[in-house]
Amino acid sequence: MANSKAKRSVLLLCGDYMEDYEAMVPFQALLAYGVAVDAVCPGKRAGDVCRTAVHEGSAHQTYSESRGHNFSLNATFDDIEAENYDGLVIPGGRAPEYLAVNESVLDLVRKFSNSGKPIASICHGQLILAAADSIKGRKCTAYPPVGPVLVAAGAYWVEPDTMSACVVDGNIITGATYEGHPEFIRLFVKAIGGTITGAGKRILFLCGDYMEDYEVTVPFQSLQALECHVDAVCPKKKAGDTCPTAIHDFEGDQTYSEKPGHTFTLTATFEDIDASSYDALVIPGGRAPEYLALNPKVIALVKEFMESRKPVASICHGQQILSAAGVLKGKKCTAYPAVKLNVVLSGATWLEPDPIDRCFTDGNLVTGAAWPGHPEFISQLMALLGIKVQF
Repeated sequence: MANSKAKRSVLLLCGDYMEDYEAMVPFQALLAYGVAVDAVCPGKRAGDVCRTAVHEGSAHQTYSESRGHNFSLNATFDDIEAENYDGLVIPGGRAPEYLAVNESVLDLVRKFSNSGKPIASICHGQLILAAADSIKGRKCTAYPPVGPVLVAAGAYWVEPDTMSACVVDGNIITGATYEGHPEFIRLFVKAIGGTITGAGKRILFLCGDYMEDYEVTVPFQSLQALECHVDAVCPKKKAGDTCPTAIHDFEGDQTYSEKPGHTFTLTATFEDIDASSYDALVIPGGRAPEYLALNPKVIALVKEFMESRKPVASICHGQQILSAAGVLKGKKCTAYPAVKLNVVLSGATWLEPDPIDRCFTDGNLVTGAAWPGHPEFISQLMALLGIKVQF
C-alpha cells in the first residue's frame, strides 16, 4: 500500500444498485492512498456482495441503467461503531432511495454529522443526508433531480454547472455525479487530514474499445485525484471520442463474465501525442489489448516508454501488448492467469497472482492480474512516480 500502516479509517455506506463507479472508485482510490476502508450494507455481512448499477447519460429524458459489477463487502454493518472511523463516504445510484428510510442508516449518519467528521456524498446519496436532517442550512449539490428534496430539507441548493461539480460546506462534501470523482476524492482526503506530495505528474492511458470498465476509470480518476495530468488516447480516435467498456466479473463460471460497462471519454488524440512529454504509461486490460497488440504504432509507443525507463503499469490482459512489444524478456511479471502463456513465451519470469489482487514491481514495470488488485497496482505506480499521500 501507499503507506506501511493505514493512518486513517473510513466507512463506505453501500446498498444494492448503488452506482458502480461511485462505490468502487473511492473505495480503491482510498485504499491505494493507505486509508483503511470498511464497506458495509444494512442486512449484509462481510463477504456478501451488493449488485451495482451502471448509470449513464442518454438521448432519453433521464439516464440509462444496466447491471454493473458485484461489489464485495469487507465488514458487517451490525458490528461497526461510528466513533472508530475518521469519515464517511456515501455512493449514489438507486440504493440511497431505500437506505434513506432505514433508521439504522440514519442513526449512523447522524453520529458522523453530529461529531463533525467529514461526510462525502455523491449523486443520489444526498437523499440519505436529507433524511438524516444533516444538511439543513448547508450548501450542497447533487444530481439535479435530487435538488427539490434537498431544498425541502432546508439545504441551500447549489445547481451543478457541470456534472463534475462539487461543493464543500463545513464537514459536508457533496458531488453531482461520478464525473467529479477527482475533486470529490481529493476534497475528502484533505478533510481527513491528508496531504499530497509529488503531484503534477503527466500520465498517459492506452485505451481501446471494450477495455475493462474498472481498469481504466479507477486508476484514471485515482491519479487525477492526486493532482496529476492524465490523458487517455485510443488509436484512430480523437479527444472527445468515446470507447465502450466491458464489465468483467467473477460469478462462478469457468471464466469471467462480460457485461456492457460505462462509456469512457478520451481526453487526447492518439496521433498528436508526444510520449516524451509524459512521465508514465498505464495499460488497462479487458478485450482491447487483443487488437491493440496488433497495431505497430501502439507497439512503438510502448517500446519508447520501456526503453526510456519511465514507469509502465499494465494490468490483466494489458500484458498481451507488452508481450507483443517484446519488452518483457528478463522481466518478472504477473497478469491475468489466462495470459500466462503470452508472458512466458515472451521470455519473462511468471509470478503467480495468488491471491488475484497481488501486484509486482520489477524496475520500471508494475503488473497486476485483475481489477481487485487496483489498490496495490496504483500505490506501486505512485511509488515509482514519487507521489505520496501523508496523514
